[in-house]
Amino acid sequence: MRFTRSLAIGTASVVGLSLAACGSGDDGPATSSGDGGSGAGATIVWDMWAGSQSDIDALEETLEIVREENPDLTVNLQTAPWNDYFTKLTTNLSSGNVACVTSMNGQRLSTYAEAFHPLTAEDLEQAGVSEDDFSPGAFDIMSHDGQLYGLPFDVATMLVYYNKDLFAEAGAAEPELGWTFDDFEAAAQAATTDANKGFAVGMGEFQWMSLPIALSGKQPVDENGELALTDPDFVQAATWYAELVTEASVAAEVPSASDTGWGENEYSGGNAAMAVDGTWNAVSYLGNDTGFAAGMVNLPAGDNGSTALILGSGYGIAKDCEDKDAALAVLGSLVGEAAQDAMAASGRSYPARAGSQPLYFESLDDDVRDEVKAAFDAAFAEVEGQRSTTNWDQVNTALQPQLVSVYSGQTSMADVLDQAQAQFGN
Repeated sequence: MRFTRSLAIGTASVVGLSLAACGSGDDGPATSSGDGGSGAGATIVWDMWAGSQSDIDALEETLEIVREENPDLTVNLQTAPWNDYFTKLTTNLSSGNVACVTSMNGQRLSTYAEAFHPLTAEDLEQAGVSEDDFSPGAFDIMSHDGQLYGLPFDVATMLVYYNKDLFAEAGAAEPELGWTFDDFEAAAQAATTDANKGFAVGMGEFQWMSLPIALSGKQPVDENGELALTDPDFVQAATWYAELVTEASVAAEVPSASDTGWGENEYSGGNAAMAVDGTWNAVSYLGNDTGFAAGMVNLPAGDNGSTALILGSGYGIAKDCEDKDAALAVLGSLVGEAAQDAMAASGRSYPARAGSQPLYFESLDDDVRDEVKAAFDAAFAEVEGQRSTTNWDQVNTALQPQLVSVYSGQTSMADVLDQAQAQFGN
């Protein structure tokens, strides 16, 4: 779940993430307990990102569920906007001041795994959690190097979103579930007109990597956890992706490295007929401000099928948390049936708990519900866990600005990937 990113003023029970984890001073403990650590009477702080007042209001609803299920605990929420959250988490980590229950985006887990307490089967049992209650592969989101470091609260994968109006204006057939890369190329060509492009390339990590991964069937990190940006199949697929701009001319160049949401903005602004983005933005695109009719399909299939990654976020327990028992109780409630049902019914995010997922679709308008469900079902049918390295954030930070020169034809995708491999590979 990746909420909107505008800064909002929190309610009284929401404190700034830059404060000490329990408000006991800059060097205060992550939790305090009135009974020597048995859980009852403890104060647990839950850190989460939020970008708007509506985000905070939604989190407050979840907080109330947690408090109702744990009346013997004091549970407080503290938030920061997405762009600030991880910077402040890094600061808190260096000072040993990470909140007992800390939210984590799965794609960043490898960087912050050391901050979390590894969870055992006994921990899950104590928290009242069974992996069988979650979507297949959901626990991969909060796993690293074979160790579980938290529990997922949502699951996501990437989709191709398309503008039905632009396809109709071009007289082009809309994309269909089960399509191939030949179909994708044909659709991008047919939807490209003098007024708009058929596709918008991405700048974000999975906004641009997803089609090369699907085409090649290869992740840029191998099964041993080693960086594999120069795998020949991945390089070939990534080069094909760049050539959608430089050769096929079905996508526009990205003007600046600062346009980090280029593909998504071009699509939502009605300037491109298709773009790749996560399932987390499905509801936003369906209700886009431009007013076009939005559609969505799974990633096209390559020779190895429609390879897609399961993404998402979760909650973990800080390694230095003084009251693990209390934190486990809170963790169990945060991913429990009541909290997951409430999140799904609001349409805020697609829950990790399988039994709650039908409520997400029920929250949608009747005229789009079946189409969205079919797209989600197809997209999640062949997902695999994302592999990453401990320096994965650095890899992507280095790659992103270089994509501008790749899309303009000033340098090749192969050279950019080779340089990143040389800099960050083992």
